[in-house]
Amino acid sequence: MSQSCGFVAIVGRPNVGKSTLMNRILGQKISITSRRPQTTRHQVMGIKTVDDTQFIYVDTPGMHIMSKDRNKAINRFMNQAATQALRDVDCVVFIIDRTRWTDEDQAVLKRLEHVKAPVILAVNKVDRLQDKNDLLPWLAEVGARRDFAAVVPISAKHGTQVEALEEEVAKYLPESIHFFPEDQITDKSLRFMAAELVREKVMRQLGDELPYQMTVEIEEFRETGRVTHISALILVERQGQKVILIGENGDRIKSIGREARLDMERALGTKVMLNLWVKVKRGWSDDERALKSLGYDLD
Repeated sequence: MSQSCGFVAIVGRPNVGKSTLMNRILGQKISITSRRPQTTRHQVMGIKTVDDTQFIYVDTPGMHIMSKDRNKAINRFMNQAATQALRDVDCVVFIIDRTRWTDEDQAVLKRLEHVKAPVILAVNKVDRLQDKNDLLPWLAEVGARRDFAAVVPISAKHGTQVEALEEEVAKYLPESIHFFPEDQITDKSLRFMAAELVREKVMRQLGDELPYQMTVEIEEFRETGRVTHISALILVERQGQKVILIGENGDRIKSIGREARLDMERALGTKVMLNLWVKVKRGWSDDERALKSLGYDLD
């Protein structure tokens, strides 16, 4: 029996549910999520093998319009990472949010003009629609904006219609040997996943105070028997941000560490000893050399 295998880019503006969708498809957490836009900063690959079909999904940062407050090197990196993911893919899943079409959705659509791969439009969060009668005319309206391969209303959070979306994607995967072992679910290292879990907890607890001027670097990742020792450095840009992050009597950093450690233990299947440190590194988010040293590298 022949096998099929292909790459699928998941794209859209910030905060439409791209990472939630990939986690739902894979049945476990690979991409971090929060209510804050631009939580995802890197391309994150998720691999799902079902019988003779292997889906290689690429979760991407939200494509956004550069503006005065979003015109740093890290913003350029995220847009480039999302655009780069469109090269040489076999299918694209373009996600939008319910019955809203924004300037940033239009900007994403513009970037898709030169993509030769079929584009499937996924209309997410339909479970939140006040009036379900609004859905069908809206699907017809957005479906007319491009010759989409399919238009599928979904709820990534609850799994509604996600299988139908996968069935549409499967139609466009080429006949090919599988590129990864069937039990592999991502190309990212455990160090990367540990850093992302810490960053997720910071974003969830302090997204308003520290929207973009924060990143995480793993300084130690050492497995000894049933215990994994992890030391993570949280970088911020200003002393005031460090004070907020540590919290009164260290309460905030302890809470972040506790939540991150529990997620790490679930992911790794071991006991985790986690140490967190906070350091001020001024201007890191607008310094291309600093970004590269911190792992923000398209190569």
